[in-house]
Amino acid sequence: MMEEPKEPPKAAEGGETPKPAAEGSKAAAPPGKPAAASPKPPAPAGGAAVPPAKPAAPPAKPPAPAAKAPVKPEPWSSPLLDELQKRFPGAIREAVIFRKMPSLTVSKESLLALGQFLKSDEGGAYTLLTDETAVDYPKREKRFDVIYHVYSFQRNDRLRLKVLVGEGEKVPSVTGIWPTSNWLEREVFDMFGVVYEGHPDLKRILLPDEWTGHPLRKDYDILRQDDAWVEANLNIKSGQ
Repeated sequence: MMEEPKEPPKAAEGGETPKPAAEGSKAAAPPGKPAAASPKPPAPAGGAAVPPAKPAAPPAKPPAPAAKAPVKPEPWSSPLLDELQKRFPGAIREAVIFRKMPSLTVSKESLLALGQFLKSDEGGAYTLLTDETAVDYPKREKRFDVIYHVYSFQRNDRLRLKVLVGEGEKVPSVTGIWPTSNWLEREVFDMFGVVYEGHPDLKRILLPDEWTGHPLRKDYDILRQDDAWVEANLNIKSGQ
């Protein structure tokens, strides 16, 4: 007798018939057991180790900004300059624009007359002396630049005057024209040793009267003190 064909086993009620795993696919791990680890990639031929990847190079630094060219004075011309040259022949040695301000280098002998005219309405009404100082060039024959900054409220305008002075030369005091120069000239005298002829009370204003030397001269050591004055007045040895 022929045997009857057997039917495949049925899945549990409500389930599906299990499908055979595809060829080459991994079999599911039984419950409670970890899945098998993936196989490691094959080592390179010859057993040579793979070198680690190189770190990325740091970003390049931006180029340094180009150095700015120094500001150079430019020639200045104006109706006021023409009038000054006509009234005071030979008094103006140089007339330039420097940092947007007119600058006149004038002779020491013409300083008072020229300043008096500049203060008048006809000369521009430069009634206020805003600053007076000096610059030391010890290797130059005319060692000091004595500088005056004047201002006109009427014109809302500024003007720089400059006088070249040698070592030991006296400069006419402008206290009779611009009263603010009283203390300013004392400061220049104290720090640079420039002597003002005609000043009403020329004496030191920052340092003691007996102090030796002038600290803003280029040949004066910034760390040096007047040892004799310190010892005599403070009763201590100078630490410098």
